[in-house]
Amino acid sequence: MRQFDWIIIGGGITGAALGYELTSKGLSVLLLEQNSTAENATRYSYGGLAYWSGISPLTRQLSQEGINIHRHLSTELDSPTEFRELDLLLTINPDTNPQEIAQNYTENFAIPPQLLDPQQACELEPQLNPEAIAGVLRLPHGHINPPKTTQAYLQAMERQGGKVEIEAVVDLIHTGERIEGVRTPKNTYKAENTVICAGGFSRSFLNSVGITVPVYFTHAEVIETPPLPLELQSLIMPADNQRFALEDKATQANTKPLWDEPNNELFPPVLDPGAIQFQDGHIIIGQWSRVLTNPHEVVNSVASETALRKQIGKILPSLQDLPGKWHSCLVAFSQNPLPHLGNIKPFTGLHLFSGFTSTLLFAPPLAKHFVAWSVGENDTVMANLIKK
Repeated sequence: MRQFDWIIIGGGITGAALGYELTSKGLSVLLLEQNSTAENATRYSYGGLAYWSGISPLTRQLSQEGINIHRHLSTELDSPTEFRELDLLLTINPDTNPQEIAQNYTENFAIPPQLLDPQQACELEPQLNPEAIAGVLRLPHGHINPPKTTQAYLQAMERQGGKVEIEAVVDLIHTGERIEGVRTPKNTYKAENTVICAGGFSRSFLNSVGITVPVYFTHAEVIETPPLPLELQSLIMPADNQRFALEDKATQANTKPLWDEPNNELFPPVLDPGAIQFQDGHIIIGQWSRVLTNPHEVVNSVASETALRKQIGKILPSLQDLPGKWHSCLVAFSQNPLPHLGNIKPFTGLHLFSGFTSTLLFAPPLAKHFVAWSVGENDTVMANLIKK
């Protein structure tokens, strides 16, 4: 039986970036992903890189590190990530005060937005309905193709000696509080360190082996179209994004105990209408967010898709009746914008790398910081995150 330095559970962008950075240090790595075809948050993400949105010295540092990495990542990994920079247009509801919304963004985020009236917004994005908005906030934004970026990381990891297997992890191997590896339905793998990068499934997987961590998840629902000739110029999202408020409510002290009760819907779902077109022409339209404590909960896809199409049709009428398929996935989050990284106490050899809010932006730099910390380097970012 081969002994690895690290086993990574989860093959989304967090696990892929971490695997690449670990093998870059010469460490032996096994990455285990349960699905041969990805159905995770990386797969159905908008692909946005909100490097303007840092709200603290640490998140501003990570935002800058993240965008700098992405600007050169295709070259580093020798594979296209489809990185580009484009306008993010945050739509403002007609019944709200645009100046107040703009001031809130200016006071809280690293890069202030440009406030545009409906006519100016439609000059930038002709697909917008000027009657449905009071204006937009324009911000610089990065964009990648998340599946291609993940695949680029995995291929680079394998070139450096890492190993990827499509197997579901069913248990952790341990002696007392020392985690020594994992079991899958067919194999047993040993490692000095095991790290959970399973995104929205991190909580339920660890719960299944008797470990509770402060990582949570929403059920996100989107529509994905085939490549289309319609041209969407910008990434469109609402300025009043209800998902973040929902996540905040879902992690309050009086709500946390409810996460361990099966089949709970903690709050009513929220719908944040938005869309992005990728370089091959396909469009992701989103998104519903539901706080359901069962990660395998089945929702009414027909009703969900109908409501989503109706709402996007108000903002972007040309998108309402496009051909497309409804999808759902889990989106992980923690109690604040920062993820949970490092040891899972009281265990030895067990780590967590999950709970990101800006996953695509933060995962690449934090993978570097995590690996530096794991090999004994003095990393101030990890020191701040571990004690948060």
